[in-house]
Amino acid sequence: METLSEAKSLKDLIGYQEGAVVSRTLIKKEAGTVTVFAFDEGQGLSEHRAPFDALVNVIDGEAKVVIDGKSHIVKAGEIILLPVNIVHSLQAIKKFKMLLTMIKE
Repeated sequence: METLSEAKSLKDLIGYQEGAVVSRTLIKKEAGTVTVFAFDEGQGLSEHRAPFDALVNVIDGEAKVVIDGKSHIVKAGEIILLPVNIVHSLQAIKKFKMLLTMIKE
């Protein structure tokens, strides 16, 4: 398994897979997780709630994020917060990569 104790490009940590969502957990601790995701165009995460805050850092591409019924278009270089216990969903408009940081209280 490759080590992350050296500098790496976020874009290169995970590849796209046709018709799929791919994820790779980088850190998994009691306090929270850090996971990188790659979504093929049109793929997404259905509407759900999370029991803690989640910060989306867009690495590549473009996606529509819906938070409590309000749509947001996010692009590479942008971040958006998915607040605790608020309904949200995500769908890739173009191939899309994100770093998701979830912090438990």
